[in-house]
Amino acid sequence: MSVTFAQGFSAAGVEAGISAVEGKKDLALVVNNGPLDMAAGVFTSNRFCAAPVQWTRKIVADGHVKAVILNSGGANACTGQPGYEQSKATAQKVAALVGAKDSDIAVCSTGLIGELLPLDHVLSGADKAFAALADTAQAGADASHAIMTTDTKPKTVELEGSNGFHIGGMVKGSGMIAPQLATMLCVITTDAVVSAGQLQAALNAGVEMSFNRIDVDGCMSTNDTVLLLASGASGIEPDPDEFNDLVAQATASLARQIIGDGEGASHDIRVKVIGATTEDAALACGRAVAASNLLKCAISGNDPNWGRIVSSLGTVPPEVAPYDSTKVTVDVNGVRICENGGAGRDRSEVDMTPREVHIDIDLHAGNAEATVWTDDLTHEYVHINADYES
Repeated sequence: MSVTFAQGFSAAGVEAGISAVEGKKDLALVVNNGPLDMAAGVFTSNRFCAAPVQWTRKIVADGHVKAVILNSGGANACTGQPGYEQSKATAQKVAALVGAKDSDIAVCSTGLIGELLPLDHVLSGADKAFAALADTAQAGADASHAIMTTDTKPKTVELEGSNGFHIGGMVKGSGMIAPQLATMLCVITTDAVVSAGQLQAALNAGVEMSFNRIDVDGCMSTNDTVLLLASGASGIEPDPDEFNDLVAQATASLARQIIGDGEGASHDIRVKVIGATTEDAALACGRAVAASNLLKCAISGNDPNWGRIVSSLGTVPPEVAPYDSTKVTVDVNGVRICENGGAGRDRSEVDMTPREVHIDIDLHAGNAEATVWTDDLTHEYVHINADYES
């Protein structure tokens, strides 16, 4: 049911004629019917952030969002003041439809950078989506399809708290995925009774352990937006710890689904670093390995090339991650192919047929650990991005 799993939310996904792909649903609308309209958001740190990011970051600041309109088919990024005016006009249109202030309408876009949107299609699409609003599973599914670009499948999550509150969500993301938010449009909804401050704290923590720990291709988007909305429609005040945990589970599930649908990927790669002096040290090491295009290509060819693992590991400065390279071990799918910084068992012993590849690195320097997920790089990835049309 995606975003409609939580009570108090209706959604729609329609074909508005924004996308270059004929017949594709390309505009989604999610409306919070209350009684609460609490909200939190996390956004890209890219300095060329898109007009809808600039708009939505500003309107989420007060902790209230009544509705979110999202389009694929165009990023509306690097479009200057005209692009910002498009986001504002879109918010005004939705506000008039749902009976809210434009300052309570979030706007999200994804697609090609550098071009204005066909605003007339966006606005007429908003009318079409408003007319189609429903709280059904199909409506949630339609919304999750409408935000897809190079995704091959929708990505959704549904969770239920022990005392009956619900969390639902959807995300798009397949390429242009890197740490420090990864590339996505994501809307998570809950019918729990929670404050905006609690939403923001839960979202920050969840994002840090999920979307900030995936890497498909090392490229940061201009449009990343993650929103967490609360309707309070269940009337249930959740245990704070349980609520935070379920939000973390939701973001982790959605992030993992992004990795599972990485552009052209044939392997999902889990890089786990243990034995670090601090979690930050482990994370820096994991990210360095996950960012290696040489390693990604080797994994694509079913080659567990441990030399590419340790060479990437060695780029992390000692002041960031102190360790003795002669004590490091590396296991791939349970086979120790690097022992004490040198050759271990023959890498031909590693079974590379599973979709998941597990790389386990032990620095033998402390007790901290961190995990990062990435994909391999294939010919299909190049093909998709050479011919990309939104």
